[in-house]
Amino acid sequence: MYRVLLIEDDPMVQEVNRQMIEQVNDFTVVGIAGNGGEGLRLIEKLHPDLAVIDIYMPQLDGLQTLKEIRARGHEVDILAITAASDIETVRRVLQNGAFDYIVKPFKFERLKQALENYRAFRRSLAEKESLTQAELDALRQTAEQPAAPLPELPKGLNEVTLEKVVSYLRQHRFPVSAEEVAEGVGIARVTARRYLEYLEKTGKVMLDVQYGGVGRPVNRYQLKRT
Repeated sequence: MYRVLLIEDDPMVQEVNRQMIEQVNDFTVVGIAGNGGEGLRLIEKLHPDLAVIDIYMPQLDGLQTLKEIRARGHEVDILAITAASDIETVRRVLQNGAFDYIVKPFKFERLKQALENYRAFRRSLAEKESLTQAELDALRQTAEQPAAPLPELPKGLNEVTLEKVVSYLRQHRFPVSAEEVAEGVGIARVTARRYLEYLEKTGKVMLDVQYGGVGRPVNRYQLKRT
């Protein structure tokens, strides 16, 4: 099990990222920090395998935090998840040893691919005391392999809310209505319906039309299990 520390100042993003990380086999979030200073203290206390770091944070930003992690000799690996996409920031974060760099907003599949690459990388290192050049080249190729491009969300939908809707559906074994999703996630019913219709069109959920004795039929949605 790979132990992950989240360093992110937005509470909602903290929770969404935590849920996504723990959907990937062999990963668990052992701590959450709201800024770089708190993140450094938790690294010293918890000794995580991987730290997921935002760049734009108060008190101590992600790049300063990363530099301080390296200066203190912590062996924790780094995954940057941030809205910072300018070339200079990306270059400096990678120069300071980040394993991967994901730009917000992102899709779950991109994070999953990054974590699976990291898992394969760590397992390969653990299995051998030394590597041939061919093995090293293959290992680097796995670590640097980009995720396949994913289609953009329709206008008006965003990744954070989509993940919250999916997370709500995942918690229910039986089909739920747009009204139930809206109440559970904290969004308007018409908004919930738009996300559910998108998920149904993309094959992520099954539509179950239920007919009652009186009135219009109710559309209910259930996440497809894989």
